[in-house]
Amino acid sequence: MDDLELWQRNNEEYLARALTWMRLRLAQQVAAPPAPLMVEKRSGWQRFYSGFRPQKPIASGSTAVEPIGNSRVSRAAEAMVEAERAEPPPALILLGRRFGLSRFELDTLLLCAAMELDTRVARLCAQAQDNPSQPYPTFALAMALFDDPAWDALSPERPLRYWRLLEINQPGAQPLTTSALRADERIVNYIKGLNYLDDRLAPLLVPLEAIEAPVHFPASQQRAVDEIAHYLQQTNAQTQPIIQLLGTDSLSKQVVAQQVASQAGLFLYRLPVDLLPTQAAELETFDRLWQRESLLLPIALYLDAQEADTTATGTEGKGTLLYRFLSRSRGLLMLSSREVRPQLGRSTVLVDIDKPTTVEQGQMWTDSLQAIAPDSAEQLASQFNLNQIAIQQIAQTVADDPLTTPENIHARLWKDCLASSRPQMDLLAQPLDAKATWEDIVLPEEETLLLHQIADQVRQRNRVYEEWGFHNRMNRGMGISALFAGESGTGKTMAAEVIANDLRLNLYRIDLSAVVSKYIGETEKNLRRLFDAAEDGGAILFFDEADALFGKRSEVKDSHDRYANIEVNYLLQRMEAFQGLAILATNMKGSLDPAFVRRLRFIVNFSFPSPKERMVIWRRAFPPETPKDALDYDRLARLNLTGGNIHNVALNAAFLAAQAKTAVTMPVVLAAARTEFRKLDRPINEAEFRWQMPTGGMS
Repeated sequence: MDDLELWQRNNEEYLARALTWMRLRLAQQVAAPPAPLMVEKRSGWQRFYSGFRPQKPIASGSTAVEPIGNSRVSRAAEAMVEAERAEPPPALILLGRRFGLSRFELDTLLLCAAMELDTRVARLCAQAQDNPSQPYPTFALAMALFDDPAWDALSPERPLRYWRLLEINQPGAQPLTTSALRADERIVNYIKGLNYLDDRLAPLLVPLEAIEAPVHFPASQQRAVDEIAHYLQQTNAQTQPIIQLLGTDSLSKQVVAQQVASQAGLFLYRLPVDLLPTQAAELETFDRLWQRESLLLPIALYLDAQEADTTATGTEGKGTLLYRFLSRSRGLLMLSSREVRPQLGRSTVLVDIDKPTTVEQGQMWTDSLQAIAPDSAEQLASQFNLNQIAIQQIAQTVADDPLTTPENIHARLWKDCLASSRPQMDLLAQPLDAKATWEDIVLPEEETLLLHQIADQVRQRNRVYEEWGFHNRMNRGMGISALFAGESGTGKTMAAEVIANDLRLNLYRIDLSAVVSKYIGETEKNLRRLFDAAEDGGAILFFDEADALFGKRSEVKDSHDRYANIEVNYLLQRMEAFQGLAILATNMKGSLDPAFVRRLRFIVNFSFPSPKERMVIWRRAFPPETPKDALDYDRLARLNLTGGNIHNVALNAAFLAAQAKTAVTMPVVLAAARTEFRKLDRPINEAEFRWQMPTGGMS
């Protein structure tokens, strides 16, 4: 017989003896002779209730109830006390110790629980109170039955009522002392030996034991676990501080919290802050029930405020609800938040938790891919910033997929990493489908070389920063930032697509209309979300028309100027700390704040294409599948157009030819070019747009 079975057997034996004593005590009360109203030798509530020994009047011909001897009740009480001495103690005795119940309160709770455990108790309660309509316990009955009754047991601040161990049915103006009492269902089951989370809390809480930590726990996160454990060792369960887990990665924080709870021998439950009850009475009930559970079960709470809305909800904001809950709760509470939340009503410990370092991620990839693709580990770790759970899941998914082959495994891993790390910023940015390649873009040699250098630095940043030690000398500026400056249509967006396609990374164009807000602080909040999401997802940020965000700071003349400058200052700091690739494109380089230009690693000037470059662009403007007839590329290159304009002309010419059911010819292209010139408000020399087939035709 194991320890649990032995305890359950002892608990059942104790309950059997306790119920026997309770029935005898009730029966003794039923058969007791009338007592005088006042007994001077007694004091307090014993004196008041000495008259409460009701006895049914004996009708003519009826038989009196046989009195229960004191010795019989005493023997039952001794047997019950003997069972209480078992180790570990029975559930009711443990409950009394944990909630600080007096002997009278413990007996009162047993009386109420007996109603659920023994069907004979209800009839005895009615007889003991000389009222067939009162087949239930009351405080008045308990005062008459048990030794050392005390008025303060009825107080809402005493354990029976404060911890909701009892439910009181007090209709109308009925006195509290004669109102029906009922033991809470959760408490009755605990007394019987069934210990489970209260079903009123279960819908809101999610157990976190399902999160499986890696075999080799990251050293950087183990330090956070040890730090938290150190703080907890300095306090007891009633004075433990709130542990604020700070950072952007929720899963890493959950794994750390799980390790802390596991070391403390506790089960961990997660509660999103948004699920906290909004009404004061409901929140109070929830708080009491949770605190009660923390005394009945070895549990800890992980409050998830990662994405909590701190604005008003109904009459109260979530921040106020959180404060009220935390200021009253006890036990181990870990609060997950992106940023520090001050004034929580209790002492607080701040612990920063990040994803595993690049080196640790590399080791995790190596461990996970050892049998299938060890050569991919370094490249995946250098490009993607993933937590341990994501790495394990991706490696396992690809390894278990029957379509995975040695030839496609790296591509499968890369694709799954992209999908897993895709940033959650679709409301603030639009993903661009990067199809352009190095063959599609036409730039001078120097600018092309700069674009290659940008892509190469993204590939090699892990080696330079981590393996070659540059990160030890740099606190910021480990990201890569580039400015693409030039007229509209000179290839800035295509260059960004080329780099993204070459690196096989997601490219996002920032939607300035969604980012910039007239409300103070909202622009900075949106920018923070953008940069955080891009860093986690390995995405490239493309700020088109960057001068709208990165413009020069102005002299402060009013509050609008001051807050505009604050936005620019925040951008300066966040850009410098950004660890990904950010590309800024502008038509007005001179409008940018000089502090930005100073911090940029690359500046690529996109000049107006020369005739030689325009000829190459014209030759690549039409896909191979497009039917063409006698196009004079030398003549077309003399048209003063940018690459973007040439693309527009080629596309419009294709539609004109398709409508006419002919191939793309010079007259069609020149007609489309003439339309483009008009769109650009350029002066038109009609001679430039007339076409006469040269003698001998065009090849």
